[in-house]
Amino acid sequence: MAAPVVTQVDYHFDVMCPFAYHTSKWIREVRAQNGIRIDWKFFSLEEINRVEGKKHPWEREWSYGWSMMRIAALLRRTSMDDCDRWYERSARALHEDGRRPHDPDVARHLLEEIGLDAGLVDEAIADETTHDDVRREHDRVVAAGGYGVPTLFFPEFTDDRGEPECMFGPVVLDPPSGDAAMRLWDATVAWLEFPYLFELQRPKHAQHGEVIADRLRPYLEARDWVSINRGKVVSFDR
Repeated sequence: MAAPVVTQVDYHFDVMCPFAYHTSKWIREVRAQNGIRIDWKFFSLEEINRVEGKKHPWEREWSYGWSMMRIAALLRRTSMDDCDRWYERSARALHEDGRRPHDPDVARHLLEEIGLDAGLVDEAIADETTHDDVRREHDRVVAAGGYGVPTLFFPEFTDDRGEPECMFGPVVLDPPSGDAAMRLWDATVAWLEFPYLFELQRPKHAQHGEVIADRLRPYLEARDWVSINRGKVVSFDR
């Protein structure tokens, strides 16, 4: 049986998440081959892993991943393409180049690199409604039972509540290209046929840990926060 036909996907990301970045490279490859529409949306690792008593990211003047998503939210209001390019450039800067897009000055330079106005950083932070955009989409993932990124929603397929089908993942390093990318896409959307198929996971052994550490090295060296492995998610805190 052929995999379900999907023409659009909501891709929830946090710029800080290395796994969401690697998977985004794969889904862009899928888009290049089959023309799917990707709507970029948000989820905050800072908020989902916030320690009780500490400030919410929207209560801080600047808050790493949250503020980078506020820039994306402002861009998205006029151009999903600009949002796409900002996510790609800022995430690549962190996860491959070892730069610090969570530094406002670096963020300004990165906007200029993709032909946008550096002043958009300050505009996004001055606009309190960008908090609302990020928080609304974060809450959407939580309401669906989600806990991290990448999280995908499929608006053309609904669950037994009438809500768009939601999946966490795929979580992939060394994202495939060409025919392999499409095989992974077909395997992913095949899950839509089985509404109560909840989990299929490859356990990570010691050698996997070495590979992950190697692939994530630029990010690990550039981050300015402590990451805590809690099994399902990675916690980011100051």
